[in-house]
Amino acid sequence: MNKSIRLGAVFSLLLILALLVHFTVVQGFREEEYAQDARNSRITMDLKRINRGQISAGGQVLAESFKNESGFYQRAYPNMPFSFAPVLGYVSDRYGTAQLEAGYNGSLTGDTAGSSSRFLRTGQEDDHVGNSVELTIDPQLQALAFDQLNSRGFEGAIVALRPSSGEVLAMASSPSYDPNLIANPQTAEGAWADVNANPGKPLLNHAMQDQLPPGSIFKIITTAAGLRAGFTPDSLLTGEAQTILPGTDIPLTNYGGMPCAGGGEVTLRTAFALSCNTAFVQMGLAAGADGLRDAATAFGVGERYDMGLPAAAGSLGDLPSGPEVAQSAIGQRDVTMTATQAAVMAATVANDGKRMAPYVVKRVLRPDLTEVSAARPRQLNEALTPEEAATIADLMYGSERATWGYDGNGFASKTGTAEHAEGADPHVWYVAFDKGKDVAVAVVVKNGGNLGAGATGGQVSSPLGRAVLYAAPAPPPPPAENSDAARN
Repeated sequence: MNKSIRLGAVFSLLLILALLVHFTVVQGFREEEYAQDARNSRITMDLKRINRGQISAGGQVLAESFKNESGFYQRAYPNMPFSFAPVLGYVSDRYGTAQLEAGYNGSLTGDTAGSSSRFLRTGQEDDHVGNSVELTIDPQLQALAFDQLNSRGFEGAIVALRPSSGEVLAMASSPSYDPNLIANPQTAEGAWADVNANPGKPLLNHAMQDQLPPGSIFKIITTAAGLRAGFTPDSLLTGEAQTILPGTDIPLTNYGGMPCAGGGEVTLRTAFALSCNTAFVQMGLAAGADGLRDAATAFGVGERYDMGLPAAAGSLGDLPSGPEVAQSAIGQRDVTMTATQAAVMAATVANDGKRMAPYVVKRVLRPDLTEVSAARPRQLNEALTPEEAATIADLMYGSERATWGYDGNGFASKTGTAEHAEGADPHVWYVAFDKGKDVAVAVVVKNGGNLGAGATGGQVSSPLGRAVLYAAPAPPPPPAENSDAARN
């Protein structure tokens, strides 16, 4: 009998211990997974009771809360809802939160007490005012970038940022939607059905979440690998119309099957300006799988940027042998990037090889406008030496001249046209920077835009990117030196 009691007691203690371990894991390590899940009914109730803080950019209120006729708080998006929806997301008592509304939910609800406040109600949540979030985005540039895509009916994304700091000036995604309709309980169900039925997936932030084959803009990274392998702008490469993938009888051709600059041998400078596939296959094979992977990693391919937004990582893919290296060297096969990663790539060249962490939230403020936190520029790594960055920048100036036929805009650029599925129209890219303005831009238009199978980055995407660069604000002047501090 005593033995049975002892066994029962031990078993009971083990069950209690297992319960305590599980409770600790849930509360301490998996709080975000459970507490922030849109299906959590506690979150639904809190969304109704808490007066969330505002989200603003450039002095314009983009998201705010008000009490509806039922006495509960409802989210509203009073300014430029379509331009900002893929960045802001939505708050719905039926469908939860998304994008920055989800990523900064703790700040916007003023939850600074830690995870326990997510599950344990104190009765003080009602009418509590959350912190406000201020974005780095320039509203005018955001509106222009979105209009560049939306007015043409394009699907894709445009990202503009400052190379020296990483702050995002525009992050446009198309198609978009009206988050007010999802936030409103009376229209939420119909709006939800509409956006989910749209094949363009408007609920995605295509600038952050859509990882696509980059095509020839990836040649910036292949060039970096080539420079490390000993190539120079004057190195000679093949300009022939096609090359055979190593160990196969499969040809890889230049765009349109045409020779580059008449065929024969061309310099890297010419190959970059004319985007000669066969030349970059040769250089990529010489750099090798390790060289290509090291360069891609240094530029952030395969890395998710933590900006409070869901993000795709992109990938170089596996490079087991020559054919895979050859195809990847021109941004095809399994290579993928997001528009944000592409903008960072261009910005890194503009910033003398220093890759800065991109950020979209400038600061978080309490209701009394005191500062909770503020973003600071953060260097991630040195992807290029200053000399390598200057060399690639010079090649990009030459590419802009070849694409645009004009030498007066001061832009350095690279275009790309990427195949992605048999029979599908190509995705087309443009990355560029204006060093004088300290702005870099990336544009991707999916499925050929309005030109279908014959679309190229130079035809479709580059006019959009140039419009953004022309309109982008110059960096603010440095703060005036304090006279008293100067005397001291």
